[in-house]
Amino acid sequence: MLYRFKSRAAPDFVMLEVHARQLLDIVGKSPAPQGIITVEQIPAAIAALEAALAREGSNSHNNDDYAVEGHTSEAEKQHVGLHQRAAPLLHMLKDSQADNKDVTWST
Repeated sequence: MLYRFKSRAAPDFVMLEVHARQLLDIVGKSPAPQGIITVEQIPAAIAALEAALAREGSNSHNNDDYAVEGHTSEAEKQHVGLHQRAAPLLHMLKDSQADNKDVTWST
């Protein structure tokens, strides 16, 4: 399943369910089929994402339930960390905060 994030302040983006659920959990939202991060909730959501990114540290597999261990090839060793997964939502939240717009999602 895919989650589509929308805001009137930024372009839409789509994310796989497993990654969207992780980010929604970080910002304190239930991964329901649809939801909203209101303008009032955006500062706390940004702070939560930035704190999670700071905790991620230099080890890309550090406490990451989505990491795959036992890589054998160079292609498999490439890991998409929280920094890369969170970037679209973090940008959308910051743009939405600046324009005083809510962020919504739907499946």
